[in-house]
Amino acid sequence: MVPPPQISVMSKNRSIGNALKFMSGNIIVFSITGLLGNFARSMVFPYASLYIMALGGNAQKIGLVNFLRPLAGLIVFPIAGYIADGTGRVKLIVLGNYLAVAFILMYVLAPRWEIIAIAALLQGLSVLGFPPQSALIADSLSPADRGRGIATMSTISSGLSIFAPYIAGVVVDLYGPNAGVRALYAAMTLLYLASAVIHVRFLKETMPNTETRVKISSLPRVLRDAYGGMPTLLKQLPPSLLALAGVIVLGFMANGVASSFWVVFAVEEIGLSSSRWGFILLVETALRLVMFIPGGLLVDRWGRARSLLFALLISLVSIPLFIFAKSVASVLLIRSAVAIASAITIPACTALMADTVPREIRARVMAAIGQGGFMLGSAGGGTGGPGVGFLITLPLMMASLAGGYLYAQNPAYPWFFVLITTTLSIVLTAFFIRDPKNAEI
Repeated sequence: MVPPPQISVMSKNRSIGNALKFMSGNIIVFSITGLLGNFARSMVFPYASLYIMALGGNAQKIGLVNFLRPLAGLIVFPIAGYIADGTGRVKLIVLGNYLAVAFILMYVLAPRWEIIAIAALLQGLSVLGFPPQSALIADSLSPADRGRGIATMSTISSGLSIFAPYIAGVVVDLYGPNAGVRALYAAMTLLYLASAVIHVRFLKETMPNTETRVKISSLPRVLRDAYGGMPTLLKQLPPSLLALAGVIVLGFMANGVASSFWVVFAVEEIGLSSSRWGFILLVETALRLVMFIPGGLLVDRWGRARSLLFALLISLVSIPLFIFAKSVASVLLIRSAVAIASAITIPACTALMADTVPREIRARVMAAIGQGGFMLGSAGGGTGGPGVGFLITLPLMMASLAGGYLYAQNPAYPWFFVLITTTLSIVLTAFFIRDPKNAEI
């Protein structure tokens, strides 16, 4: 069993009414832009696999596209983390925003699935903004409020997402997976552009001495130093954080295998329409939204590690049952359990990461293993997390490629894989992950 939390800075007597007191500055900005981005992603990602198939792809091609998407991160993540710790967070976040807008346009104009594959590969360059954004969020919250802060920010940023899957499902039913999803990608482009403009105008830097410039000619050395210095960097991390990194890797691998095929299985095997699948995701998103702040309160009061273990147990019981589902009601029940588990996992992992990693190396560590938060049982066609570190990229790529072949062999195989990875995550959490005695600022 995981022992009770030992974090001295936490208060035992907070109320939900006090949750908004720390919502200011950068956290408000990220909440607003997250509102736009999450709405766009919640429309597009659940149906992205159907778009690939409409453009001539199949299960293996879906896996290939997902394999290519994180590839550029092997180069971009370490550079971004290294630069963000030395020259500041905001400029890289904005650059990543504009790159994302440019590459999403390729999805809108794609005539065949091969263009989608190229766009997915190039889109990996936009992760330049992930490590500095993760670090900026951690910088902007006090240790005592991180669980509630992240949960409250997630609640606000998910407000519009409640309706997005259903609206998108209706669009896909009306116009088909080709024209329908293409229109959704066009809307996503506009929303991402609006987020970029807001970041330029309102984000505030948290790192001092950000006038240092990194020359293009020095980037190969930066990349070499980032990878070469990784063993030394990892040695600075406590065993509990290394175990958490293992859980994060397993979580992303599970999503890499199964995420893109939830909608395919629902449509082809269970017989749901796109709009009915969208309705299920609507209910799931609403429930997750309602549970985010209670989940954050649970994380701050009960402890990060114990909360994570509880969420993993919920997902172990619920997610594998999807392959036996025969009706809208059964699928809805399963996805509701997943919503509750994710509402706990995201603040638990993200707060545990921020509590444990020192501020001065935070961007580099998060470039390596991500922000910490990941969504259990992601059904959106993505990886299920706000930022994948470069140490996670290769396992995620292999899992994404394998997912297409596993589904082609037997539609149930991806969920067997999820069962195995979740079991391993429970073992790591129960025996090795502990809350720190003193949280990092």
